[in-house]
Amino acid sequence: MAGSLTSVSRVTTTATRAGARPDRGTRRDLLAVGAVGALVAVAAGVGWLLIDFSVGPNGRGPYTGWPPLWAQWAPHVGPGTVPALALAALVVVKGPEWAARLSWKRLLWVAYATAAGWIFFLALVDGWGDGIQGRLERQPEYLSAVPKIRDIGAFLAHFTDGIVAGPHQWTEHVAGHPPGVTLIFVLLQRVGLGGGGIAGLLCIFAGASACIAVAVTLRALGAEKVARTALPFGVLFPGAIWMGVSADAIFAAVVAWGVAAFAVGAVGRGRWREVYSLGGGLLLGYGLYLSYGLVLAGVVPLAVALITRRIRPLLIAGLGVVAVVVAFSATGFLWWQGIALVHVRYYQGIATMRPYWYWVWANFAALALVIGPATVAGLRRVRLSRGSTFAQLKPPPLLQSESDCNDRMGAAVVLAGAAVLAVVLADLSGLSKAEVERIWLPFAVWIVPVCAALPVRKTRWWLAAQAGLALAVNHLLATGW
Repeated sequence: MAGSLTSVSRVTTTATRAGARPDRGTRRDLLAVGAVGALVAVAAGVGWLLIDFSVGPNGRGPYTGWPPLWAQWAPHVGPGTVPALALAALVVVKGPEWAARLSWKRLLWVAYATAAGWIFFLALVDGWGDGIQGRLERQPEYLSAVPKIRDIGAFLAHFTDGIVAGPHQWTEHVAGHPPGVTLIFVLLQRVGLGGGGIAGLLCIFAGASACIAVAVTLRALGAEKVARTALPFGVLFPGAIWMGVSADAIFAAVVAWGVAAFAVGAVGRGRWREVYSLGGGLLLGYGLYLSYGLVLAGVVPLAVALITRRIRPLLIAGLGVVAVVVAFSATGFLWWQGIALVHVRYYQGIATMRPYWYWVWANFAALALVIGPATVAGLRRVRLSRGSTFAQLKPPPLLQSESDCNDRMGAAVVLAGAAVLAVVLADLSGLSKAEVERIWLPFAVWIVPVCAALPVRKTRWWLAAQAGLALAVNHLLATGW
């Protein structure tokens, strides 16, 4: 324990000295944020022109309520307003100090509880009924289909029969995803935990753990200092608006913990490393059956494998993925058949109403509102310069001293780069036209750690900016999906 406290003290001292230097990059940070803000404004302006002049396909414009977000203008306050403001203030004032001084395990528990509270209170701004309980009970959502599923085996075997629009079609969200997510809610009902309230809380508490999994991954890769510095930003993640309540929060958590388990296995010693690697593969494999787009999340564990330069854990994790694919295929649901049918269903509906030329760039404006201004500034800071390129990264066992901070930041840069690559691929595919503020949550959580590159003495200001954006969007717009 004494060694741990000494280590934390050295981290804090190093960070303080670094933050004491005159910061000449703040103006450039603000210019970067301003440029991205201009992108959001242009996306909104062009979106409203499409709506006003009905120049989009079928005369429907971008088919979204408040471009570039799926939302409606509805200034409001609610029972979650005051607690959300208070919690945000607490994290801004105390978050950086706690992140530097608390023991690792205590920090993770405090961060998890705070992140869960942040998501919960933001959702509660819309009230318990509209903000939490009723979200997943709406007609297009998963819970509306649960009462119809009496035999799980038959459900999986004949799932693809209801994907394409027709007399026996599944609801929009059920049809648009593999059966893994609906299966979760069916099993909850079978054990007596059905209903929108329990489902909503599951999304909140699962989504809150994603930032913890990211921190665990960074620490496994030898970047504990980065993990500690970035954790308050992960807690006040503006994307928390769409984690409460959305099944995509569960998707983000499953992928994040799959990557974290794989990372721990990749750097571990002894027989437990195989267990962690296999467990990570099983989680990542199940992620494929939560959302088709999560196949792109595979670039994140690949980035971990590149950083650690170890093939065996990757092969073991691959066995876990294959095991999940085989298990689902044995039930009669074939993933590749499902995604082909979803493509058909997609273009039977809103895909034809949303112009690709607009969303291929406006999606990034929506993503900017998810990751927040601090992450934008952090991305500007982490240029692949000397000391932070992948070629100069050392495997984690060589990263145990408190020196060489650039290599430690490099791990976060590589993971963020992998997430950005996944986002770009998803965007170019044309299967992510709008609503990416929730769809890209599993990728966005991996970009946030670049906030650790911001100067320490500016941390609280950037945290306040993150919280301010989330509170403004949540109180001015009625978000949905």
